[in-house]
Amino acid sequence: MTDTLTVLGLETSCDETAAAVVRLSGGGASGGVEVLSSVVGSQIAAHAPFGGVVPEIAARAHVESIEAIAERALADAGLGYGDLTGVAATAGPGLVGGVMVGLSFGKAVALARGLPLVAVNHLEGHAVSARLGADIPYPFLLLLVSGGHCQLLEVAGVGACRRLGSTIDDAAGEAFDKIAKTLGLPYPGGPALERLAEGGDPARYPLPRMLLGRKDCDFSFSGLKTAAARIAEGLATEAERRDLAAAVQAAIAGQLAERTDRAMKAYAVEHEGRDLRFVVAGGVAANGTVRARLTETAQARGFSFHAPPLAYCTDNAAMIALAGAERLALGLSDPLDAVARPRWPLDEAAAAASPTHLPGRKGAKA
Repeated sequence: MTDTLTVLGLETSCDETAAAVVRLSGGGASGGVEVLSSVVGSQIAAHAPFGGVVPEIAARAHVESIEAIAERALADAGLGYGDLTGVAATAGPGLVGGVMVGLSFGKAVALARGLPLVAVNHLEGHAVSARLGADIPYPFLLLLVSGGHCQLLEVAGVGACRRLGSTIDDAAGEAFDKIAKTLGLPYPGGPALERLAEGGDPARYPLPRMLLGRKDCDFSFSGLKTAAARIAEGLATEAERRDLAAAVQAAIAGQLAERTDRAMKAYAVEHEGRDLRFVVAGGVAANGTVRARLTETAQARGFSFHAPPLAYCTDNAAMIALAGAERLALGLSDPLDAVARPRWPLDEAAAAASPTHLPGRKGAKA
């Protein structure tokens, strides 16, 4: 591989059709990163009437828009397909109908142009997303928190992740969205709940703190979701709704901070004498209260705090392109028969030895 890699990234794992062009120079994970373009086609309007993502609608929308969005990403970068070094496409986890669209388009480009294909784990894209805005060397402690994921991982390098903890039921982003729905807020619920919570009293409604007696780094949000839904049924005023939203936001941020603090303590012992870095990534990383609590936790434990630029917290193709470029820099690529995977844990050994979810029990990204 050359010292400069220019990669087209494609992301279609859920309800965003995205394409981006990222340039990695200097070789390997230590090289400089430049986002030449990033285009995200949102499907919010299509799914809003249903209060959530409808897989069939999402897949059809990806089919209709993927080519135009990829060409726009190339045009914004001032490049053509002939200027690319490789193609990276999300191959899972996600809604498999959507994953197949982006992966198939990536395969077609790779085949037609004679380019290497990288089938990227969507979670690995989130893991490297903070590196789109800053030079963050490996290793680091990662909190990956979104609508479909909630887990703590030690990230030692490309493809080298060790799971320290995971949700045993719902993800934090799912809790935000479901509670927002009980409050009558529009889809997507997480950002709407954050707006409602402004100026609210988080102490007005006591909410359960889950798994307090456990000594591991796992999460649980189902009890919080149920308790908040019951309280929401009896609310009569806007002030009450605002206070409940603030209480929910504080409770979720608190649990994330508590579990992260526990993981930081163990991580620091294992990496004594080395620089300690903490990264939070995923859609929930855009929440201001969550960022503030985690920043305080990192500072208290002696960790530097890092998060992706807000544009790269939610699903995007720039993170997929970067993950693909880092793999290409190591000489790693995938055959054209790479399969779309509805489930694909970052730490496959831990997932096999101690699964947090049984097949079919949870959603597509569990």
